[in-house]
Amino acid sequence: MSKSWVKVMVLAYTVAAFAQDSKWATSDDPTAKYIVDSERKWAEAACTQSGIEAKILADDFQGTSPRDGSRYNKAHELAFHDDPKNVATDCRLLDAKVRFFGDTLAVVYGSETATRKNTDGRPEPRCLIWTDTWLKRNGNWQVIAAQDAYFPCK
Repeated sequence: MSKSWVKVMVLAYTVAAFAQDSKWATSDDPTAKYIVDSERKWAEAACTQSGIEAKILADDFQGTSPRDGSRYNKAHELAFHDDPKNVATDCRLLDAKVRFFGDTLAVVYGSETATRKNTDGRPEPRCLIWTDTWLKRNGNWQVIAAQDAYFPCK
């Protein structure tokens, strides 16, 4: 076996070992607190029209819609929250748990609820469970991907 091949294999195993290093955030971790607070503000954005998504979504953000599985980007998410017909009530983050993968990647597992008007104009609760991927770039934590799914509201 050539020395180059050995070096490649050692490098591959080293990268794999670091990539698998992960830990759940502690309750006092300042980065986790920032991420969870940002997730709360995003969950409440349909009620508050806070515009938080402009700050926390990366320019290359991609999400997967719970409605039909289609992909959406940051511009679509900003337009959705700017549209007055999408205003909701009773927006709440139910839970959010942060798992760090090294110093620059975090995956957040959470759920939220809000009430929106259905096609008949009647209020209807909407409950989502989701997974968001956060990346630290240039010293800033931002969401690069989101996967949402509906679940039955209690």
